[in-house]
Amino acid sequence: MAVPSDCAGFTDSNYTQLTELYTKYKDRGFEILAFPCNQFLRQEPGSDEQIQEFACTRYKAEYPIFQKVKVNGPDTSPVYKFLKASKCGYFGSRIKWNFTKFLVGKDGKVINRYSTLTSPMAIEADIQKALEAPEP
Repeated sequence: MAVPSDCAGFTDSNYTQLTELYTKYKDRGFEILAFPCNQFLRQEPGSDEQIQEFACTRYKAEYPIFQKVKVNGPDTSPVYKFLKASKCGYFGSRIKWNFTKFLVGKDGKVINRYSTLTSPMAIEADIQKALEAPEP
């Protein structure tokens, strides 16, 4: 998921809910992979160290927060090339905004893609179903 530190209306609720979901399901194998991105109105201007400190201190994030990546364009990270090729959004594969989420199953296949407007808690049932799926 592309995460920014300064996305009005989305940062606080998304980070808070992500931490809640991670705490609840991490012992069942649930992982969150957060990829900071500065491609949307430069809402992630900090260094990798500042981003890590922000997420871990303010939101108690215990899940991996990677270095900044590009989610669109010619320098798109390999992870996002894979995710976007696996599940397009309503208007194509391009990531439209911060906090676009992808749910990946135990088999490494993308189960679903969720828009910025879909809160992390709104996909909890899908997470539970993915965790209950048999091992590949």
